[in-house]
Amino acid sequence: MSINKRKIIVQKYGGTSVGTVERIREVARRIQGRKNKVDEIVVVVSAMGKETDRLVSLARELGTASLREQDVLLSSGEQVSVALLSMALLERGVKARSFLSFQLPIVTDERHSAAIIKQINVKNILDSLHEGEIAVVAGFQGITLSGNITTLGRGGSDTTAVALAAALNADFCEIYTDVDGVYTCDPQVYGAARKLRTISYEGMMELAGLGAKVLHNRCVELARKYNVKILVRSSFNNSEGTWVCEEEEEMEGALISGVTYSRGEAKISVLGVPDKPGIASLIFIPLADMGINVDMIIQNIGRNKAADVTFTVPEEELAKALQVVNKVATELGAEGVDYDQNIAKISIVGGGMRSNPGVASKMFQALAREGINIMMISTSEIKISCVIDARYTELAVRILHDAFELGGNSV
Repeated sequence: MSINKRKIIVQKYGGTSVGTVERIREVARRIQGRKNKVDEIVVVVSAMGKETDRLVSLARELGTASLREQDVLLSSGEQVSVALLSMALLERGVKARSFLSFQLPIVTDERHSAAIIKQINVKNILDSLHEGEIAVVAGFQGITLSGNITTLGRGGSDTTAVALAAALNADFCEIYTDVDGVYTCDPQVYGAARKLRTISYEGMMELAGLGAKVLHNRCVELARKYNVKILVRSSFNNSEGTWVCEEEEEMEGALISGVTYSRGEAKISVLGVPDKPGIASLIFIPLADMGINVDMIIQNIGRNKAADVTFTVPEEELAKALQVVNKVATELGAEGVDYDQNIAKISIVGGGMRSNPGVASKMFQALAREGINIMMISTSEIKISCVIDARYTELAVRILHDAFELGGNSV
């Protein structure tokens, strides 16, 4: 059976979209309306509302350290939502069939709580579509070749949807959430935020990795790899969304696509470290061995052949990181260790940076005019990030949004 002669789309509905039975009925109504416009629809669903958080809390009460059993527990949330959505579709007279990961299967590696999809067998989905059904697939979960249930970690349902779209050679993937697209900044922080009509995979990956919560960068990376177009839309209204796709010529006119921020980081400084080859590795290898992700790094060379090494880590890993760093600092004969939890990372992202000089200086000047001190700086081809005092976060977002004239009509 060829899947190239029919129009197939994959839709994904997040937890807020299916948070109640009434919301699930509304999603079923939306799917029925969409079905009239395309040949085949595959729907990926997250757990209802805050169900995953509730299940995590139950596991913590028992203090279990078994990620295998936690995955068995957490995957049950999606089992409930796919069954309820299928029932809601049937209630409307729409043929539907639910699928859990093992019923396809969606095969992953053995990494519990952060599994990677290795392959998807879409035969059962194609059979369902051939029968005129809506295939409703549980997001976030997979199964190993040895038969263990796994979960995909943050953004797991988005990842499931994009992976299915790639496997089915779908026309595109619609991600329905509680926002109606990708904005130039968080509209709750600044009312002048503007919705983008399009954004490149690369730009979206940077925004997602730097704090924007619309899509997880892992699913965007997968979409870029397999050239799956993503349409981000709201399940609460019918407004046009934002396309995430390959960069096009008209995109190059936008110097900056957006401003984003992240408060969930902490800064650690190892002071007075001997300035000689190999010292940095002695600090960062133990952190890597503990699974602690280090983000921005700077090294200041001082007098007397000593240096200060400063870096950022996720705030929830600060205590664990300090245990490692204090031990290493003592072994190196460093002067001490300092840390700061009251920081935020402010970033600007845009493909136009590649061919337009002066973006960094414009950003720094805008912050300086408001007396906002920059502690650390990190750059790439299409982004600049600065660490600042957390109390200036929202002010910095508004300042940079205005400095780069990001307000106005959607583009």
